[in-house]
Amino acid sequence: MPGRHVINIIVLKKPTDIPDVPGSYQFIDKEGRIIYVGKAKSLKNRVGSYFQDYQSLHIRTRQMLQTAESVEWITVRSDTEATLLEYSLIKHYKPRFNVRLIDDKSYPYLVITMSDEWPRVSIVRGAFTKGNRYFGPFVHSYAVRKSLDILLRSFPIRTCSDNKFSRHKKIGKPCLLYDIEKCAGPCIDAVTKSDYKQMTDGLGNVFDGNAKQVIKQLEASMQQASANQEFELAAKFRDGIEAVKLASQDQEIVGTDNEEFDIVGIKDDELEAAAQVLHIRWGRVVGRQGLILEKVEPLKKEEVAQKVLETLYLNTPLEIPTEIFISHVPTDKITYEELLTSQSEKKRKITIRRPERGRKRTLLDLAVTNAEEQLKRHRNKRAVDLNARSKALEELQTYLRLKEAPLRIECYDMSHLQGSDYVGSMVVMEDGLLKKSDYRRFKVSAVQGNDDFGAMAEVLTRRLGHLYPNDESLSRAEVEETTPYSVAPEEKTGNKKPLRRFAYRPNLILLDGGKGQLSVGIKVVEELGLTENLELAALAKRYEEVYRPGHSEPMAIPRNCEAIFLLQQIRDEAHRFAIGFHRELRGKRMRSNLLDDIAGLGEKRKQKLLVHFGSIAKLKNASREELELCIWLPRNVREAVWKKLHPLSFAADNMPNKSKPF
Repeated sequence: MPGRHVINIIVLKKPTDIPDVPGSYQFIDKEGRIIYVGKAKSLKNRVGSYFQDYQSLHIRTRQMLQTAESVEWITVRSDTEATLLEYSLIKHYKPRFNVRLIDDKSYPYLVITMSDEWPRVSIVRGAFTKGNRYFGPFVHSYAVRKSLDILLRSFPIRTCSDNKFSRHKKIGKPCLLYDIEKCAGPCIDAVTKSDYKQMTDGLGNVFDGNAKQVIKQLEASMQQASANQEFELAAKFRDGIEAVKLASQDQEIVGTDNEEFDIVGIKDDELEAAAQVLHIRWGRVVGRQGLILEKVEPLKKEEVAQKVLETLYLNTPLEIPTEIFISHVPTDKITYEELLTSQSEKKRKITIRRPERGRKRTLLDLAVTNAEEQLKRHRNKRAVDLNARSKALEELQTYLRLKEAPLRIECYDMSHLQGSDYVGSMVVMEDGLLKKSDYRRFKVSAVQGNDDFGAMAEVLTRRLGHLYPNDESLSRAEVEETTPYSVAPEEKTGNKKPLRRFAYRPNLILLDGGKGQLSVGIKVVEELGLTENLELAALAKRYEEVYRPGHSEPMAIPRNCEAIFLLQQIRDEAHRFAIGFHRELRGKRMRSNLLDDIAGLGEKRKQKLLVHFGSIAKLKNASREELELCIWLPRNVREAVWKKLHPLSFAADNMPNKSKPF
């Protein structure tokens, strides 16, 4: 029976009870973290291959096995399900020994929000919403903005935010875009839904590469308007034809009108791989993108192609084309064709192949050349950065007399205003790079008044309390009770916070301050029994002096070395993060005070009022007529809100009309 119905955990030795079925397997380290995820047609054969002659294994595989302590597996029904499961586990857990996408460039897409009653068009990056129509990706956002600006005169779809659209709909007046003919005015019902749908379809077809069909429709409409002697309307259609032709000039023609396919060129070396993708629709290049993969595990070229296909098509908002031409065909070609066919919205059969001659082979060679150039640029850039980071970490280990290089540094800072809104921040640096996904911020609650030491002690205790000491007296069962992956997620009970929130044990805890903050850190670490597990240091702002436990004088670090620059970077980031959180809390408190104590205005109505106007400042600047449009508020509550926000105006309105003395 397929699925997560059972997870087997074994001590890391040659297994004897692994089933001979498809599935996914995960190697786990001693702290319960998933460090590698793989898939197999036969779990028994694949997992068993890791326990051959140790010296014959690849160096990275040996390193993974040295780190691992146990292995788990999940059985499924088919190879396709195994691939999907492997992809989802890698995406969720980001194992350190799996191939990683390291090119963090976010390409712009053009989106039409088809899920809205009146769809809007915009340019977005990052997360995608199901049901919307996406086009791209584009290399440069300014190019697509230019094309969109041209086409809005022919297809005047709204570009305003939902809040702005709702506001103008309530007041019954359109915005400036309607006056300059770049919006059809759906907020005032100036266009029918059928006509608006034709506009959205026309704009989408242009960006989808089907400009010829749009031009034919506009020409037919122009001729019909001319025959009816509606010459102004005919002139608009004529201008629309010119706009479509101008916008489609940037789409390079590489095929016939009925062709749609993707070209994927891959170039790799021992450590990394680069891929360049051309999206061809209706014979035109409608999008292109590039990506860099880090080969943490040894991979053949065909296996690299599999990872590239997973990255491109298992998380895309675009319709997958029926043909994909790639420089290296995956080892399990049929499985990947079935997988991508199942992911296609239209369920069309998808083929993956490598062209041997002709125009498509020329395009593929061009994509491979571009991938090679991209890999060279990335390698040169990373070489400079990596050398500087490696040197800084080595210097820190030497100058601070650490047991090992601080591959993970956590820095803590406090922020407050005369003892109010006390907050703390924790920022993380891994391998010399800031890792924002691991940042944490804290509200300090147990400290009264101006007490930096007490606040630091509270934050460190709350954070470091998630680590357990390396105590040999603890039994294996006691350790596994705190390990998040020792049981299936649905079996977890109790209020214990899982250890996964502490992604990796920090090699160095850095405190913003001097000897006082360091003393607080030493005390907290001793109370938690973590003295042997954690290294502490404090960085004083005045002279950039670094203090360490057991040393009365600051550590001798040259002023111009890479190590001090790295410490300054993480300290300044912790300071910025703490101040940002403090300002946010202070702003919320000031906003809440302004709308407090208004009879009839509870938390839900208060929140709805702020959402309606966008902010407290916009609410204060709103006219009385705009406030009266909030008919979901009783009249007496609207009067009370106006009185609280405009006390002088309210007093003037209610002043008795006394006659003048002269």
